[in-house]
Amino acid sequence: MKTTLRNTLIALLTFSSSAFATSGTGAGEGSLLVALFFGFFAVIIVFQLVPATLMLVGILRGLFGRDREAVKVKN
Repeated sequence: MKTTLRNTLIALLTFSSSAFATSGTGAGEGSLLVALFFGFFAVIIVFQLVPATLMLVGILRGLFGRDREAVKVKN
């Protein structure tokens, strides 16, 4: 178990060394297309949340709401 863990860590550190060596010059540079891409998916998520919220409210009303018809018990 220890050798497997040790070999895995060695492999991860060996193959990730080029990722740690990158420069930070590209950080923070976003283009209009990237913003539109994320905005498009944000709009999709928001439009899916509205019906889901309405359905959740309906389910909660059905579970915890009062019945409009009186239940008659037969003796």
